[in-house]
Amino acid sequence: MALFLVLASIGAQFSKFSFGHDHLKGLVPLFYIDAERNIPTYFSVLLMLFAALLLAVIAVLNGKQGAPHASKWAVLSFGFLFMAFDEAFQVHERLTVPVREFLGDGKLGIFYFAWIIPGIALVLILGLFFLRFLLHLSTTTRLRFLMAASLYIGGAIGVELIEGRYAELHGQQNWMYSMIAVAEESFEMAGLIVFIWALMKYCADNYKEVRFRFEA
Repeated sequence: MALFLVLASIGAQFSKFSFGHDHLKGLVPLFYIDAERNIPTYFSVLLMLFAALLLAVIAVLNGKQGAPHASKWAVLSFGFLFMAFDEAFQVHERLTVPVREFLGDGKLGIFYFAWIIPGIALVLILGLFFLRFLLHLSTTTRLRFLMAASLYIGGAIGVELIEGRYAELHGQQNWMYSMIAVAEESFEMAGLIVFIWALMKYCADNYKEVRFRFEA
């Protein structure tokens, strides 16, 4: 599904910049992976919500077993709920204007999308906060989590730095910028999918069976 959305976004942008079809009966904005409130956006939201659900299940099961760091799973679950909210409503992007105003009117280069500065600080703080939790995990699970985090942060921050520099120099309404944006979102979706896979492997490795029972 992610691959289909990436290819659909590339095709829509190719149609826009090569043939001048800016709208194409709504298909271009509907599938552009860097646009707001469209199919790729809500696909990412669903990925985050599913990750939050898995994390909540693991938190409950670890809590019942009295396992160490059970609260960290719950914190991660709430974190992914907030990420889903942020993805749906683009909350973090609203930081760009106030951070730019704080830094002044000069050229920001790779920090053109200025929200990324508090974003990097938050990643470092969370990294320190979860360090002991990460070290407590098995080596295999730890490597899977790190792979997922590297993909997601590599897109959300790494590629965004390149994207910001390019946008400052050449603007956002061109083929190259749209492809950098596609690369960014592709890394993010890949990171989420790998993380979900890692969580399901963790459940398979640690729990014989998980049952849900709904009672009136």
